[in-house]
Amino acid sequence: MATIRAVIRKKKNKAGQLPIAIRITKDRKSTFLNTGQYIDEKFWDAKNRNVRKSHPNAKVLNNFILTKVAEANDKVLKSEMKPEYETVAEIRNKIIEKKGFDFFTVANMHLQNLKNRNKHHQYDTEFGRLKKFKEFLGKDTLPFNKLNVATLKRFETHLLHQKKLSPRTVVNYLILIRTIYNLAISESITDRGLYPFGKGRMIIKIPESLKIGFTAEEIQKLENAKGITEAQQKAIHIWLISFYFAGIRIGDVLKLKWSDFYDGRLLYRMNKNSKLVSLKTPKKAIEIFDTYKNDLDDNGLIFPQLKGVNLNHSEEVSKRTQSITRNLNRRLKIAAKHLGINKNISMHIARHSFGNISGDKIPIQMLQKLYRHSSVTTTIRYQANFIHKDADEALDSVLDF
Repeated sequence: MATIRAVIRKKKNKAGQLPIAIRITKDRKSTFLNTGQYIDEKFWDAKNRNVRKSHPNAKVLNNFILTKVAEANDKVLKSEMKPEYETVAEIRNKIIEKKGFDFFTVANMHLQNLKNRNKHHQYDTEFGRLKKFKEFLGKDTLPFNKLNVATLKRFETHLLHQKKLSPRTVVNYLILIRTIYNLAISESITDRGLYPFGKGRMIIKIPESLKIGFTAEEIQKLENAKGITEAQQKAIHIWLISFYFAGIRIGDVLKLKWSDFYDGRLLYRMNKNSKLVSLKTPKKAIEIFDTYKNDLDDNGLIFPQLKGVNLNHSEEVSKRTQSITRNLNRRLKIAAKHLGINKNISMHIARHSFGNISGDKIPIQMLQKLYRHSSVTTTIRYQANFIHKDADEALDSVLDF
């Protein structure tokens, strides 16, 4: 027969308070249900297993605890009446599952949060990933107690070997699932005891990605491009502007306005994280901008690609930017081939190219500022792809004999 008790656990939160939990014990094995409530240890009556009257909300908390104990007792009694044996873990899992709140219900909450924050591109990407997860499972519902390490491992194998996705892309799927699980925990929809991620469970390891940027000579080929179409030339202009301003993202380049420039500086707010940026306007960038001065847009945009788009409608801008980026990348590839550049090219390669050429010439703190990274650690990891001098010299010191 299982027993149910209200207890406090010893792991304190940031405020120094202890969590109130419901302990279920069966066959000398115990499991705990978090109630989401915390109190100072001095307010807990261990003998009577309730909150002392000296606590300002003692009556409300004790009624809450009684309700939780009663709910657990009800589930335990029903379990004991069944002919098949249930472990304490199985009983616990049934108790914590909230009716109607499975993984995909919380996934919809996550997607709605993205929409509310105007993260439309991320919404589209993650909507597609969740659709593939549903297709893999063959169903539209997934209780959290069924989302275990075995399921995640099978899904990982499916993406790698059946769908032929890259390891980095597969990691993105797993990170999305983990994010949704964390949301469910934060909303008290499921319990951390079921959490399938972390040490001894499903560990997400981000594989090192190969970032290859252009050399100065290859960029000069783009700057001096001849024999290409007007559409290809405009694509190169946008790519170069991104490069000249330390790899600003395509969405920000397309939304650049003449009014963003003051006293020879670019002042704008990044779309990705809303950070304010102030950068000197290089002479090479001014030369490109001068070619667009006669094509004034009603919105004051420098480049014409977003002409006619309502810039205040974030979803419309996001979808249009995705379409424009695909077209620009296609034209860049054709132009690069014509110019004798054999490396892959896309708008994002402009950012890699800035990193490649800067190498170890610029202090890491300055690069952090130019890249607009929130953490210098991110900058160090990013720039490690392009700093080869020390390794090259070390190799030469051994082989040059």
